[in-house]
Amino acid sequence: MEEKTDELDHYLDNHYIHRSNWLRAAVLGANDGILSTASIAIGVAAASNLREPVILATLAGLVAGALSMAAGEYVSVSSQTDVEKADIEREKKELFEMPEIELQRLAEIYEKRGLKKETALTVAKELTEHDALGAHIRDELGINDISQAKPIQAAFASGAAFTVGGLLPFLVTLFLPLKSMEYSLYSFALFFLIILGALAAKTGGSSIKKAIVRITFWGTVAMGLTALVGYIFNVNVG
Repeated sequence: MEEKTDELDHYLDNHYIHRSNWLRAAVLGANDGILSTASIAIGVAAASNLREPVILATLAGLVAGALSMAAGEYVSVSSQTDVEKADIEREKKELFEMPEIELQRLAEIYEKRGLKKETALTVAKELTEHDALGAHIRDELGINDISQAKPIQAAFASGAAFTVGGLLPFLVTLFLPLKSMEYSLYSFALFFLIILGALAAKTGGSSIKKAIVRITFWGTVAMGLTALVGYIFNVNVG
């Protein structure tokens, strides 16, 4: 019996949605790291006859991008947290000032979900007695442990993922021949993006094929346009 309970807990704890917060930030960070760093390198490589400017530009893009990504994610998710906190405070006030109206509101929510009026009211009453604020936060505001904003987690996942993603094209600029650098960067970046898309899709339980097609198409567009800019403004740095 104990083993079955453990198996059930394990199953419930492994839904894909439970990974949505960190997975979104990590995939976004890694994708941006690969794409933006490779695009910068391709653009500079297309306009330069020397390796040093390519390496310098790529490294600068990697550092700036990782910091920007982490800071942007933290600010963005913190704003969401502030909104959530404000709504929770408002809910506390409403529960104190008009508990009957709030009870009725909760019952209406359950009724709209398919419960009979009497059942919905009974459920609302029992949940209110158990944890009124928790019931309203979850069912009226739609905030739960899975969807709740976590700024530090999102910032760290995004910044770290960008760094890992950006290091891959940076290594290409260090070791591969300068003559065909743009093509090497494009090929390796596309390869890295395909792996990332497949891993993200598998982790999130979505279609691997769709993820690969989507990430390949937009990656090609971004890197192609950057290379075009480099060729148009071919200043032959150095």
